[in-house]
Amino acid sequence: MTTVIKAASTNLDFYYGDFKALEEISIDFELNRVTALIGPSGCGKSTYLRCINRMNDLINGTRVVGKMVLDGEDIYAPGIDVVSLRRRIGMVFQKPNPFPKTIFENVAYGLRVNGINDKQFIEQRVEESLKGAALWDEVKDRMHTSALGLSGGQQQRLCIARALAIEPEVLLMDEPASALDPIATQKIEDLIHELKKEFTIIIVTHSMQQAARVSDRTAFFYMGKLIEVDNTKTMFTNPANKQTEDYITGRFG
Repeated sequence: MTTVIKAASTNLDFYYGDFKALEEISIDFELNRVTALIGPSGCGKSTYLRCINRMNDLINGTRVVGKMVLDGEDIYAPGIDVVSLRRRIGMVFQKPNPFPKTIFENVAYGLRVNGINDKQFIEQRVEESLKGAALWDEVKDRMHTSALGLSGGQQQRLCIARALAIEPEVLLMDEPASALDPIATQKIEDLIHELKKEFTIIIVTHSMQQAARVSDRTAFFYMGKLIEVDNTKTMFTNPANKQTEDYITGRFG
């Protein structure tokens, strides 16, 4: 079976002002696979994740050196439409951040922002997205009540539905279950297994167990550098690097 590379970075450096936060990061992200980014706090994994959809552009004084490509196209090349790029690369943040709107309007938001006004189409996409986020059965009878009335786990799945509504190709998840209880966490992890059938998923997680459960490949970051990237099973049973082994076994980090 031929491996299809959906996105990749090559020798990517990232700077906050004069501070180099990432150094020569080269990773391939395979189509319909989950890649987990692991490493201690402050190692650069969330910064790297935000490079993939250019969210770091919103921070003054930041710059990127090197390449980040999506479907073979350098997303930092001059003339790239960043708004269009972010439609193709959805993002789910660490803490659920539903808008103070109804459940329906939360999911419809991205469609409306992108100029879609067809009522029937919006209703269909909202339902499909909520089903895709395994939330439809729980909310279908309360679509026009406030999203803020949902539990934390439901709110996070709502945010996933909101990301799915605009039909991205890649889904970025920045510690999507860190604020949730074990039952809600399991629902998110089950959902990730389902979603990878349609999307390429890149997840930052501080949990070794979660990385082992949900990902196909794992990348270990330390002090702004990529130490090792490999098949998850290999990484967790026979890492090539002593630093990786020490981190995974809890000797540091």
